[in-house]
Amino acid sequence: MAIRVMDLVSGASLNCFHFKNPKGCVKSRGFSIRCSVPLSSSQGAATIDLGERPWKVSDARLVLEDGSIWKAKSFGASGTQVGEVVFNTSLTGYQEILTDPSYAGQFVLMTNPHIGNTGVNFDDEEARQCFLTGLVIRSLSVSTSNWRCKQTLGDYLIERNIMGIYDVDTRAITRRLREDGSLIGVLSTEKSKSDDELLEMSRSWNIVGVDLISGVSCKSPFEWVDRTDLEWEFKSGGHSSETFHVVAYDFGIKSNILRRLASYGCKITVVPSTWAASETLKLNPDGVLFSNGPGDPSAVPYAVETVKQLLGKVPVFGICMGHQLLGQALGGKTFKMKFGHHGGNHPVRNFRNDRVEISAQNHNYAVDPASLPEGVEVTHINLNDGSCAGLSFPKLKIMSLQYHPEASPGPHDSDSVFGDFIAMMKQEKRNA
Repeated sequence: MAIRVMDLVSGASLNCFHFKNPKGCVKSRGFSIRCSVPLSSSQGAATIDLGERPWKVSDARLVLEDGSIWKAKSFGASGTQVGEVVFNTSLTGYQEILTDPSYAGQFVLMTNPHIGNTGVNFDDEEARQCFLTGLVIRSLSVSTSNWRCKQTLGDYLIERNIMGIYDVDTRAITRRLREDGSLIGVLSTEKSKSDDELLEMSRSWNIVGVDLISGVSCKSPFEWVDRTDLEWEFKSGGHSSETFHVVAYDFGIKSNILRRLASYGCKITVVPSTWAASETLKLNPDGVLFSNGPGDPSAVPYAVETVKQLLGKVPVFGICMGHQLLGQALGGKTFKMKFGHHGGNHPVRNFRNDRVEISAQNHNYAVDPASLPEGVEVTHINLNDGSCAGLSFPKLKIMSLQYHPEASPGPHDSDSVFGDFIAMMKQEKRNA
């Protein structure tokens, strides 16, 4: 009898062929074919579906607010999540990216096509948990190969309730984000939700103006003492013979920022994002660090006010979100970039030594240098788009960088900025 077989992916009919099977089921190499209707000699051509499959089929959708729908295969957790889709150009370090609190509220799309090759370990985590909303990749490694590997990426995401998708055209999505800007998306493995429902979810959610810092900050102060492990230490020259007490505001701080400060000889007290400036001054610190963190700096006026109250009273160093908060505290303005900077290969010009540094960056907002008061110096610019990447205001003992000088997992070109912070605190001690 004639049987018409349906293609698994496209649904198109394949060529007919003839065979005899009284039980209505055909066994093929590697999988079985089950007939969708009973076969009889009077039915002629019958449509059948393929049952037990040795490969995973598309079971997830990424629906973007522009109306595009991207079918994919899921790994990690299941369900439905909404977030802002951004792309990251790093070639390695996906575990540090997963645990960077600055990605709260976002789906991270990796432009490097091969992810999961080295699995995960428990030494490279940047925070106590994963804060991003989901991971979007092209190819998920079917095996892991690394002497430090403790777990596969899929199992790691399942345990932390983080969604992931693969076998999606990440290159096409990246081009779309570059042309149209960051887009809100909904990731779902739930068949009960229609495409229209998911599209409505994406268009009714907004990340602008949302306080994401409070959800990632620590809840009470604590002391940090761990330095960079000797096997990973890369700083040339000796450590400072002096010890400096630094109060670090946790707006979503990465562990390696704290490790680098400790490696430069700092005693560190980490405090929550809502910690009062008056309480910080009671600790009599040598310096204050305003850390990286997620979201819109304009959504956290309480943090801007804290920064204002500390300006001029103690040397301060701002990184990423801390840089943006300093810009606002000085009277400047911040703005949302088209698609932000996310990756470990951004060239930055350092005007102070007239060198180009390759940097690790993760931010969607930037400081408008034209809005800053007289006396504030732009010390670094991003060479890709000319945006402000660093500030200095010696009169108020301020220095800041828009990017991540700790650069875990690399590059390390900008690590010397921690030494600049030490020098500023040392100079303040001498002038006291």
